[in-house]
Amino acid sequence: MDGSGDRLLPVPTPLTAPYWSACRQGVLAIQRCAACRRFVHFPESVCPFCRGTVLGFEPVSGRGHVVTYTVVHRPFAPGFADQVPYAAAWVELAEQPGLRAFGRVRGCPPGEVAIGMAVRTTFTDLPGFGPIPDFRPEESDG
Repeated sequence: MDGSGDRLLPVPTPLTAPYWSACRQGVLAIQRCAACRRFVHFPESVCPFCRGTVLGFEPVSGRGHVVTYTVVHRPFAPGFADQVPYAAAWVELAEQPGLRAFGRVRGCPPGEVAIGMAVRTTFTDLPGFGPIPDFRPEESDG
């Protein structure tokens, strides 16, 4: 993370640059091992499942469900004081059991977030950086 004003910003590395590049295109892309075909998140240089070393980034649906969450009322990181309260969640993505991504849940009051809630990726512009992935409730069909 890098300081920009009061807010910490992500610092892309050679390992994470493809992830952030996809985010700038409005796409959630997760590493996938060429050997075992398992998705790997957060980015790694070696597959934690089979030790394969060829891991490319592939677009995923961005759909999933909330596994756990917290509602932040008192920010501990700089630059979030004007954001509280907000919900931050671990979301299991639909592509693979155990494949989880982290982000804020937007589009509903923090008190309405629930474990099991269906969500999908949305992108939020982080001033000084660009789009970052968050989640919003999945709209029901009826």
